[in-house]
Amino acid sequence: MSGEVSFEWDPAKAEANVAAGRPPFADVLRFDFATAAIFRDERRNYGEVRKIAIGIIGERHHVLVYTERGGRVRVISFRKANQREVDIHDRYTERVREDGSDR
Repeated sequence: MSGEVSFEWDPAKAEANVAAGRPPFADVLRFDFATAAIFRDERRNYGEVRKIAIGIIGERHHVLVYTERGGRVRVISFRKANQREVDIHDRYTERVREDGSDR
């Protein structure tokens, strides 16, 4: 994902995220897609392409599940990453550095 990223989300879902003790959806505005490990979510057929991105905000890893609609990133889920996800991100970014590729 390059350039300026525009986000959208369901306000009720955003409130529920905070009520559950997870980060506010507005924090995704600082999500670093340039260094994120991004995978297609193939756990089930959602009727749309969903992606799982593990990336960093500040010094903390986060998981963002999203879809792209009309040129915008639609936030589906957003939370702090667990250790397994941190390890996935770190292995992915190390492999990208070793390969010298940009993805």
